[in-house]
Amino acid sequence: MKIHVVNKGDSLWKISQQYGVSTNRIVRINGLENPEKLVIGLALLIPEPYLQYRVQPGDTLGKIVTQFGTTLQEIMQTNRITNPSNIYPGQRLTIPVIFHTVRERDTLYDIARRYGTTVQSIMQTNRITDPISIYPGQIVKIPQKPKPTIDVNGFTNVYGQRGAVQVREVAYDLTYVSPFGYRMRQDGSLEVIDDNPTIQAAQSTGVVPMMCITNFSATEAGTRLAHTILSDLSLVEKLLTNVINTMKNKGYRGLNIDFESVAPADRDFYNRFLQRAVDRLRPEGYFVSSSLAPKTSANQKGLLVEAHDYPVHGRLLDFVVLMTYEWGYRKGPPQAISPIDQIKRVLDYAVTVIPTNKIFIGFQIYARDWLVPHKEGQEAETFDMQEAIRRATQYNVEIKYDETVQSPYYRYKDSQGRTHEVWFEDARSAKAKFDLVKSYRARGLSYWVLGYPFPQNWELLGDTFIVRKL
Repeated sequence: MKIHVVNKGDSLWKISQQYGVSTNRIVRINGLENPEKLVIGLALLIPEPYLQYRVQPGDTLGKIVTQFGTTLQEIMQTNRITNPSNIYPGQRLTIPVIFHTVRERDTLYDIARRYGTTVQSIMQTNRITDPISIYPGQIVKIPQKPKPTIDVNGFTNVYGQRGAVQVREVAYDLTYVSPFGYRMRQDGSLEVIDDNPTIQAAQSTGVVPMMCITNFSATEAGTRLAHTILSDLSLVEKLLTNVINTMKNKGYRGLNIDFESVAPADRDFYNRFLQRAVDRLRPEGYFVSSSLAPKTSANQKGLLVEAHDYPVHGRLLDFVVLMTYEWGYRKGPPQAISPIDQIKRVLDYAVTVIPTNKIFIGFQIYARDWLVPHKEGQEAETFDMQEAIRRATQYNVEIKYDETVQSPYYRYKDSQGRTHEVWFEDARSAKAKFDLVKSYRARGLSYWVLGYPFPQNWELLGDTFIVRKL
């Protein structure tokens, strides 16, 4: 996919003509709510001119895959299909393959440049031996670059049927889903959450449910609770027994450990807990992972990071989730929530002590609106990317893009004359994070948190990667 940034004088019709794509497709892919009013600086995903195919009687996805030379997973992701058997005659499918009809004066060089490929690749794909032998009306298949396969996790903090709906909405782009979370109690028991609908939704759509346990809540940091459990081996064993019983009863297939604000003095206790978790869960057939605060060196100080021993987590566990977000903290001054330059600093350290195939890069999918100038005690408003675009449109402000942090932002004045600063994510910032996954050869991405609409992200994710299904 291409990314077009709206300039002065642009209209949706003008953009559609420029790229040869219908306005309806641009509206749908970007989730545009007000397509007649495009603010300057708005980033738009421009879909590729993929083939549109109508399912015929007797067709199966396997047959269609063979016919067009694509893959089952690509067709399922592109068309939001979670069950390959659920197709029907007359259904219209987008086939992630591009065919170009040769026009007068077209050359293979022109075609290759237009689609970002090479003359040699086009010749090999279409078994063309003479580059000047093409003719008007000839249909040429455009070779596509192979997509990396990654794992994708989505945390969800909404329970009951609403949590199940959130999973089904993006199941085609998830490997794991993790309801957040089971908070442990001082006696080693677990608080109860209504996660059954989410687990059932995951199981019915090919997504692996991952249990998450934690020590903190909305009102408590959990430092003392973590010490109580981690320092007492009998409580550790009791907690792990309760975890295993819950996983068996509910159908979880792995565990994520998210212990935060653990006292630095409890670092060794935390490492011992990880070893016991692995020793007890792996023989039962479960994988074990953790969530780690963003850390840039082994000797970094601070309550959030000191007890997180990256080398030990990397050695013992199946994978780790780096929580590479929240620089733009809701109670702090306005700034990018997940700035790319800071994420790189974390990754540059992490890859020296954790195998890259065990690293999930965290990606927040919410926006924030701060009052400026920021005052101590003020809290930013948190909402989804669609609302961020809605407000930019409402106040008719130009969207800026910070190249250093690779994030969009803007300022506006509300009806009371107060100045606001909004930081959010768009196709450009999502692509920057996807590029990190590729350049660092990470295992994948972990989203915090499902339930915030961000159509561009899911479209671009499916266009960039194959999401592994277990």
